Amino acid sequence: MVMWVFGYGSLIWKAGFHFDERVVGFIKGYRRVFYQGSTDHRGTPEYPGRTVTLEPAEGEICWGAAYKITKKEDEEIAITYLEVREKQYDKKEYLDLFTDLTATTPAISGVMVYIASPNKKDNVNYLGPASVEDIARQIVHAEGPSGPNRDYLFQLEKALVQIGCRDKHVIDLANEVRRILSEEH
Repeated sequence: MVMWVFGYGSLIWKAGFHFDERVVGFIKGYRRVFYQGSTDHRGTPEYPGRTVTLEPAEGEICWGAAYKITKKEDEEIAITYLEVREKQYDKKEYLDLFTDLTATTPAISGVMVYIASPNKKDNVNYLGPASVEDIARQIVHAEGPSGPNRDYLFQLEKALVQIGCRDKHVIDLANEVRRILSEEH
């Protein structure tokens, strides 16, 4: 059995597991949003950072990278690793991945995607929507074991540029974080 994992956040630039192939593509009907609180990587329980999750959005697409894992032992290692790394993401979906905007059939079906749901019972770290200014301010001041929250945002912005994706939400946030940082220095 071949396993595919789709990353739309830090997995784009740092898989962290062995894979056989990386395919840049998008999923339909979702958009990337900085609504998930991070208390284990980019923030602390006292001051959560913000990371991306997916929100259902009719007619929208979300670009990212899919990783193909073919060997059973690689799959087991990847799953174990991802279950720890993505432990604050309470849902797994299996979605279609497209690589061509005009295609009607997916390039790959059944790509596994980790999603942090807005259900506060299952996902205690869900922060939800806020203004660009409020999210940016939280990102500027949050830091966790994996480093400053702003590094996550800037690396995501850079990784999206490298795959040819313009994500307005990410760009607006990155620009606002840079504006706040320039004011504070």
